[in-house]
Amino acid sequence: MTRCAQIIALSCLLIPISAWAENIQIEIKAFLYSPKDLTVAAGTTVTWINDDPAPHTIVGVNKTFRSPALDTGDQYSYTFKTAGVFEYFCTLHPQMVGRVVVN
Repeated sequence: MTRCAQIIALSCLLIPISAWAENIQIEIKAFLYSPKDLTVAAGTTVTWINDDPAPHTIVGVNKTFRSPALDTGDQYSYTFKTAGVFEYFCTLHPQMVGRVVVN
């Protein structure tokens, strides 16, 4: 391995994990979050997109995050920075529930 390749490889190890995090989308349709359960790495941004004709919200049970009411086509994003289990629901339709597990 050349010296330059070694430096590049070692530099990649210094990049914080959050820099490798993904952007994930959850669709809201037919009064459901899809996917309902999601596992992501810390630093991942999750975006909920309302594809329903009715307004919906996304509210963390532990009050970590809370969206305004989303009309059709609206979206809400939240970046999960710490590990844990984050359950959420729609305040307008409490039977709508979901969960994000952050590793």
